[in-house]
Amino acid sequence: MKYMKLGTKPDTFYTEEAVRSVVSDVPADLIIHANNTKYQLHKCGLLQRLCSDADDGDEEPVPVALHDIPGGEEALELCAKFCYGISISISAANLVPAMLAARFLRMTEAVAKGNLVAKLEAFFDSCVLQGWKDSVAALQAAWRVSGWGESRIVQPCIDSIVEKILMPPAKVTWSYTYTRPGYTRRPHQSVPKDWWTEDVSELDVEVFRSVISTVRASRQLPPTLVGEALHVYACKHLVDPLRAVANGQAQSAAAEETLARQRRVLESIVTMIPAEPGSVTGRFLLRLLRVANYVSASSSTRAQLIRQAGSQLHEARAADLLIPLPSDPQAYDVGAAEAVLEHFLAQFQRPAAPDERRRMSAAMDKVARIFDEYLRTIALDRDFPVAKFVDLVECLPDIARSDHDGLYYAIDIYLKEHPELGKADKKRLCRLIDCRKLSPDVRAQAISNDRMPLRTIVQLLFVEQERTMGAASHGAAVAPDRASVDAISRLAARTNEDEPASSADQKSDVHRPRRDHTRVADGVTAAMTRSLSESTKTPPLAGRKERTTQERSSRMRNKE
Repeated sequence: MKYMKLGTKPDTFYTEEAVRSVVSDVPADLIIHANNTKYQLHKCGLLQRLCSDADDGDEEPVPVALHDIPGGEEALELCAKFCYGISISISAANLVPAMLAARFLRMTEAVAKGNLVAKLEAFFDSCVLQGWKDSVAALQAAWRVSGWGESRIVQPCIDSIVEKILMPPAKVTWSYTYTRPGYTRRPHQSVPKDWWTEDVSELDVEVFRSVISTVRASRQLPPTLVGEALHVYACKHLVDPLRAVANGQAQSAAAEETLARQRRVLESIVTMIPAEPGSVTGRFLLRLLRVANYVSASSSTRAQLIRQAGSQLHEARAADLLIPLPSDPQAYDVGAAEAVLEHFLAQFQRPAAPDERRRMSAAMDKVARIFDEYLRTIALDRDFPVAKFVDLVECLPDIARSDHDGLYYAIDIYLKEHPELGKADKKRLCRLIDCRKLSPDVRAQAISNDRMPLRTIVQLLFVEQERTMGAASHGAAVAPDRASVDAISRLAARTNEDEPASSADQKSDVHRPRRDHTRVADGVTAAMTRSLSESTKTPPLAGRKERTTQERSSRMRNKE
């Protein structure tokens, strides 16, 4: 940051009983009240405008009230020190308040040659606007002091910043802030394309929007670079609701102002997202959706985020779908996750070229794994209704899941966390699992899982038998999965426990579906046992030849 030094005298201002005075042999004849500060000064030529209406023959000090002076009392004191020739330093940090105060006091060339306004304007044009960080600091200071009111400072700063952003990275010679994780600046290292994003993230959102809009209008930067700038700005100014909930930062009346500011920042960022696909990541969009729920953003903002996040859902992770409810940040908004998934699936209803279809098919596989992992987290909620969980599972069509391993784990977690479920609800859940889409290891685990309903285990045993018989038909002696065989005895025990005890029930099969399952289980038990026996017994060749010879001899004797 560049500095300009004015004046040569030492600082002789002092404070006594809340009054700022300057050491002088001449009594003070000018009293200035600026907010809570009182100044005792002198009627020097540079400050003549303040006492132009006063009587020169009046011996009493002239009181002047400057409670609304632009730049505040610090800028007023800076101007006063300049009048006394006291040494002052001007930089981008205090340039704007000093310039506003000097213009208000009419410290121009018309009053005295070499006055403060001319010196400050020369420093602004020749030094501040030529530097990168100086331009950013001056712009932010001008905005905080007067907003768009001081266009003589704001607009030149914006133009200077945009000009430097559009410059090729190879021509960047000034210092900039870049603190990405894992990035270490080395000598002669090339400048990253997004070198400017962290510094402009210091700006107020309205000024930031003006900079980004001007950059986008130039069409010289790719949309992904603009998206990265939005990501950096959001990370700096928006709180992550999941972290806020973990830290116990609940919404309260005291935090309402903060939430309103966050809402304003969020909605501004969403309107700045480039329309080009891939300009921002799916994970970033879902993060913005979480914030939108947390700060109660407008319905149009949420709808836009849901639509855009749905088109890029395959880029996300399961944790990104955990969107807190506005009314209860401890709970998750399942409806928002369903809406995102619905917009993702809507893409498959449109005609597409073969290459695009293959890409979409790969995206569907990723989304299926993401959603099943998301279901595992939802299953941990002990208050989540079984009907709603079934509906959530069915949001993803069967064709989308190439395997059901993830779905099995999610349902098993739900059964474990909800031991009070009745048999009907357990059956309803487990009917969602396609046993043929389970991998051998998961199928073996499911067979030995006591939480699985009897009907599901029977289906799993059938699938295991089909696998064994299919392998045997191709000449391979494959034994059934050992876990399947070990489960047979437990299956028989469970069917015995489910047997009705009354003689009336034994005479009729009405309303006793377990009887059918028992017969099926007995058949599967016998078939699995025979398969195991046939696959594990391999009689010696010599023994087989000996029995064949004996059989032939026996048949010959019978013929005689």
